[in-house]
Amino acid sequence: MPAITALLHARNDALRLGRALETLLPCDEILVIDHASQDATTRIAREYGAKVTASTGSSLSQYLQLVRHEWILCLEARESITEALSASLFEWKSQSQPGIAPFSLFLREETAGGWVQNPVPQTRLVPHTWNRWQGELPAPEPSAIALEGALLRFFQP
Repeated sequence: MPAITALLHARNDALRLGRALETLLPCDEILVIDHASQDATTRIAREYGAKVTASTGSSLSQYLQLVRHEWILCLEARESITEALSASLFEWKSQSQPGIAPFSLFLREETAGGWVQNPVPQTRLVPHTWNRWQGELPAPEPSAIALEGALLRFFQP
């Protein structure tokens, strides 16, 4: 059964981080990279059982060396997974041979005008050997298989 590490980068996200961490039940490990937060971000992350590492300005590849499992689920601190996506992840994990292809997630974003569905899924679940990154998130992979459910991104004023 494949194991998943959730990887989140946080910067003064104490008000949002708990909601994200509460939804990560399918993940076997949570790794939070803290980018010099001045609020309770690190305390909250640890309260939810996350492993917290202070950002040292290192490259992403150095943080990826801290990942213990074969799959990485990448989220922003203001994102959370829906129950449907959680169920999809548990079902995927129960497969005996998950393969090595990346997976994508549909994103629903809260805006000042309401919720907007992004029609193009984002590559967010990748094998630990993934080497195509766009900042802190995996680079888009058009052939990635979309999982059922959605990733919710909450409004950030």
